Amino acid sequence: MFFFLVSLKVLEINCCPLGDEEQRCEVFKTSVTRSKRTMSARGCTVLVMPLLPLTLNAMLSFRLCPSPCLCYDSSDLVDCRSRGLLWVPPSVPHGTWLLDLSGNKLTEVRTRSFKGLWSLKILLMSNNSIQSLQPQSLSSLQFLERLDLSFNQLHWLPQDFSQSLSSLLELRLDHNQLHHLDSTSLGDFENLRKLDLSYNRIRTIDVRAFCSLSQLNLLSLQGNRLNVLTDGLLSRQQGLEVLLLSHNNISVIETMALAPLRSLTLLGLQGNQLEHIKFRTFLQLQTTSTHLQMSFNPWSCDCELHRVFSKIQHVRHLHVEDYRNIICHTPAQQAGNSLASLGSQLCMAETASVLVITATVTLAVIGALVKAEHNRKNKPTVSDTESQR
Repeated sequence: MFFFLVSLKVLEINCCPLGDEEQRCEVFKTSVTRSKRTMSARGCTVLVMPLLPLTLNAMLSFRLCPSPCLCYDSSDLVDCRSRGLLWVPPSVPHGTWLLDLSGNKLTEVRTRSFKGLWSLKILLMSNNSIQSLQPQSLSSLQFLERLDLSFNQLHWLPQDFSQSLSSLLELRLDHNQLHHLDSTSLGDFENLRKLDLSYNRIRTIDVRAFCSLSQLNLLSLQGNRLNVLTDGLLSRQQGLEVLLLSHNNISVIETMALAPLRSLTLLGLQGNQLEHIKFRTFLQLQTTSTHLQMSFNPWSCDCELHRVFSKIQHVRHLHVEDYRNIICHTPAQQAGNSLASLGSQLCMAETASVLVITATVTLAVIGALVKAEHNRKNKPTVSDTESQR
C-alpha cells in the first residue's frame, strides 16, 4: 500500500497540464487527495475502486522522454538535435510522429533501433558520422514517409535497406560516400517520389537499380562520377519530372537512354565531359516541354554540333536554357567562343573546305583526262605503222 501511495504522489507531481488537459489534471489531483484521506481513516486497508480508472488513464497518457532530448506532447515531436548522441536513444515515445537525430555523433544504426515506433512519419539523421546500417535497422518503420541520411559516411546500402519502407515518399542520401547502386537495395520503394543521391562517389549503377521506382518525380545524381547514361537505366520512370546529372564525368548518352521519360520537364547535364551529342537521342524525348541545361562541357565545335543544336532548338517542346553559355573547348582556334556567336561560320568554313577539296579533285580529274587525250592523239595508229613499212 505504501508503494501505491508513492505512485500516486509521483503521478500527482508529473501531471503537467497542457491546454485541454488542465481540467482533467485538477480532477486527478483532487481524487488523489481524497484517496489519501480515505486510506488514512481506514488504516490503509481500503481498495479505492473509483480512483482506478483515473489512475490507469494517467499512467497510459504518461510518456517517458529520452533524457537529452526535448519532447513536445501536443505535436508528438522528439527533438534530439546536436546532443552528442553516440546511438539512437531508447525510450522514444511510441506515438512519436517526428524524430530529429541530426547533428549528433552516430556511427551506425543498430538492428531494431526504432522498435515500436509505428507512428513515425519523419526521421532525420543528417550530419552524423553514420558508416553502416545494420540489417533490419529500419524494420519497424512501415509508415515512414521521409528519411534523411544526408551528410554521413555511408559507403554502401544493405540489401534489405528498402524492406518495410514501402510508404516512403522522400529519401535523402546526398553527401555520403556511396560508390555503387545495386539492384536490390532500392527494390521496395514503390511509392518513392523524391530520391537525392547527389554528391556521392557513384561510378556504376545496375541497370535494374531503379526498376521499382515507378512513382519517382525527382532523381538527383549530380556531383557523382558517372561516365555513361545507359539505355534501360530509366525504363520505368515515365513519371519522372526532374533529372539532375550535372557535374559527373558523362561523355556518352546512349540513343534510347532518355526515351522512357515522357513527363520530364528539366534535364541537367552541366559540367560533364560531353564533346558531341546526337540529335536522335534528344528527339526521343516525347514530352510536353523539357528544359535542357548543357553548359560547362568541353564541346568540340564543328558544323555537326551546330546543326544538332539548331535542330534541337527547332523542336517545339525542347528548350536549351543555357545555349548562349555553350562554350567551345576545341578546336584551338575556336576555344573560348560561344557556339551561338560562331553560328553558321562553322558550316561556312566546312563548306569552303569541301569546295577546295572538290575543286582540287575536279582539277585532278580534268588533268588526267587531258593527259589521256593527249597521249591518245600522239600514239601512232596501226595503219600508219604498216604504210611506213
